Amino acid sequence: MWRKKEKTTEARTPLPTQTPTTSRTPTPARAEVVSSAPEPVGSLQEHYNNLCMEKFQKINPFLLHALQGVDEEIRKGLKGITLNIAGNNHSMPVERVTGEHFWILSKILEKNPYINGLDVRYNLISDVGAYYAARLLQKQHSLIYLNLMFNDIGPKGGELIAKALHRNTTLKYLRMTGNKVENEGGMFFAAMLQINSSLEKLDLGDCDLGMQSVIAFSTALTQNQTIKGINLNRPLLYGEQEESTVHLSHMLKENHCLVELYMSKHDVRNSGLKQLCDALHLNKSLRYLDISCNKITRDGIISLADVLKSNVTLEVIDLSFNRIENVGAKKLSETLASHNRSLKALSVVSNSIEGEGLVALSESMKTNTTLSNIYIWGNKFDEATCMAYSDLIQTGRLKPDNTDVEPYVVDGHAYLAEVSNGLKKYYYWTPTYGDACSLSCNAGFSIVPVGNQL
Repeated sequence: MWRKKEKTTEARTPLPTQTPTTSRTPTPARAEVVSSAPEPVGSLQEHYNNLCMEKFQKINPFLLHALQGVDEEIRKGLKGITLNIAGNNHSMPVERVTGEHFWILSKILEKNPYINGLDVRYNLISDVGAYYAARLLQKQHSLIYLNLMFNDIGPKGGELIAKALHRNTTLKYLRMTGNKVENEGGMFFAAMLQINSSLEKLDLGDCDLGMQSVIAFSTALTQNQTIKGINLNRPLLYGEQEESTVHLSHMLKENHCLVELYMSKHDVRNSGLKQLCDALHLNKSLRYLDISCNKITRDGIISLADVLKSNVTLEVIDLSFNRIENVGAKKLSETLASHNRSLKALSVVSNSIEGEGLVALSESMKTNTTLSNIYIWGNKFDEATCMAYSDLIQTGRLKPDNTDVEPYVVDGHAYLAEVSNGLKKYYYWTPTYGDACSLSCNAGFSIVPVGNQL
């Protein structure tokens, strides 16, 4: 195949006034001149080849292979196709997609009615590609899912995408996970939520958001009536007053549409959890609460156990990597056994719980038939714990796919081994083999299905 000399773009290209640095790729100033993409000729694969030759771009073999697969699906008459060009795919040689590659890709997808999902996670599109992603959102009217996680997109790229969503009316789910849009970019996304009325799920986890942008999201969500799920994991917060938790708690009192809230690594302490629980007494929509990786102890669980006595909407709670210990586990088990009949999944992974607390949780499942999923790995198992969970599994009360432990026996003694099940095992990665949408590995998403894609 004939191809010209390759031009490269750095992994993180600043985007003050113009985008790609190569002379053969149009800059934003010239983009209007070449904005009318040619109609697809024969197939996406052929269209890609023709565009690369026309624009003197090197063909990306991985991208070409992905387009070939989509062509085959289109020939079978399928619609609603997700184009998956994840850069962390290890089952085949991968040349990661850059901003210039994404420019060509956006030209192909602009007028394609068959593709409604685009997954370009773990590539190198940077702010250059973010510019063309923004243009794609303005021109492509069938795209409902866009995954840009870990693509080296900075504040400027975040601004461009957020502003493109002001007028977009089709996108339902956007993942920006791991792109360092920082506080500046976060403010643009918060402003977007005051205008956009179609986006249902937004993931800004690990984006280095600041306190200002978290507060701005809390304010925007008191008015926004369409967002059903938002991920604000791991902001960069300073101070000991838990301001972010206070503002998000106030938002929960006002918002009655939000179904999922992710607050992992928010430095939530017991006082902050009490603020959240006060809000949950009033909130009647939230079904999935992730407060993992915080500083919650047994004293904070008293507030959570109390709210579970009256709250009938919460179905999934992720308490992983806190420190509730035996006292907290027993307090939860008492509520689950005698009062709550709405919670379906509970994760207490790595919470310094010992045998007494773990056995109490297992006993609560005998009277509570609603609680179907429980995850306990990373705590301190004794023989009583191993026997208790072995009995739950063997009697059929706890299905093997609904927990992260599996019993086995050695010399007449019961033990528990870890299995790869959880609420969101495939949040950051997907397996090379097997089902990436496995219900056992992504139980949280199957119990509370907000967004069709992970």
